Amino acid sequence: MRSPALPELKNDIHLVRAERVMLDSALAEIYGVSTKRLNEQLRRNKARFPRDFAFQLTSGEFENLRSQIATSSYGGRRYSPWVFTEHGAIMLAAVLNSDIAVEASVRVVRAFVQMRELVSANSTLARKLAELEAKSDRHDKAIAHLFQAIRSLIEPAAVEKPEIGFHVKENASGYRVRRKV
Repeated sequence: MRSPALPELKNDIHLVRAERVMLDSALAEIYGVSTKRLNEQLRRNKARFPRDFAFQLTSGEFENLRSQIATSSYGGRRYSPWVFTEHGAIMLAAVLNSDIAVEASVRVVRAFVQMRELVSANSTLARKLAELEAKSDRHDKAIAHLFQAIRSLIEPAAVEKPEIGFHVKENASGYRVRRKV
């Protein structure tokens, strides 16, 4: 089996249910075991994998993930895959109990840590961008107000001029029509 480099591992980390997770098939390949054996160990050691360590995807989540990673829908799995968080991947290495699994778990943990640092850096950048956007909105409003004041100075206000001439103002109710009885 392959021994993926760190950048490749980061591509195997996905965001599901607001958790960064790795698919069972990706971890099986990294740990040098079959997906069947990995899931078998998961079932045998269920107590070591609470829901925040590993969970099975719903069919909707799996379809969404499949579309994100662009895999074929033909053939493939009979069951929805299991996904493992950072802690689940570490626990999985302990359960598999092989030298390859221990070495691979170190690489997996490093990949998760790098992803966490990347997200932290991106959130700081996003916060700064939001601050700049708010500041530019305030500047835009102030500039619009200045333009409005300048326009009002350039265009004199329309003054209503009185009409010249003789005007008769009659009440419509002033004329009555009598009916003959």
